[in-house]
Amino acid sequence: MSRQLWLLRHGKSDRNLAVDDYDRPLKKRGKIAVERLGAWLKKENLIPDYLISSPAKRAYITAKLVHKAYAEESLDILQDKRLYQEGFERLKTVLTECPPQAKQVLMVGHNPELEDLLVYLVGENNLPDVERLLTTATLVRLSMPDEWSHLEPGCATLIGITRAKFLPEESL
Repeated sequence: MSRQLWLLRHGKSDRNLAVDDYDRPLKKRGKIAVERLGAWLKKENLIPDYLISSPAKRAYITAKLVHKAYAEESLDILQDKRLYQEGFERLKTVLTECPPQAKQVLMVGHNPELEDLLVYLVGENNLPDVERLLTTATLVRLSMPDEWSHLEPGCATLIGITRAKFLPEESL
């Protein structure tokens, strides 16, 4: 298994605004958390070679902030509407369309779809026993099979879970 999939749930959003769910922005603390996570990724030299995001405002801003942290100009942020409220089966479809040469794929999206995909790929018994796996601004890294055209349950191995709120402030 030489490919990795990184699942990133968007930063904390502002639920109190009178806007459509799709248009909810990040809260200030959500932006700070995502910036901290982006700085950590750069420090750890974890740079994706393929980045796909939900086009919903809070997810896309999360993707842009992480992208800005490692300033990889040759990497585009691809938006795919199937990452917004269409279920984890649609996320699997998006993964099958990732170019096979992409070795580190970052997918930015939402719960419950990302968490459902994580449980499917790794298997519930191979995950930590916590109330919420993917809280906001949490990154999960998975070791994946080389071939993604048909992803079987339990085909991935958990590498790690990184929660922005537990990263040192010096990450910025």
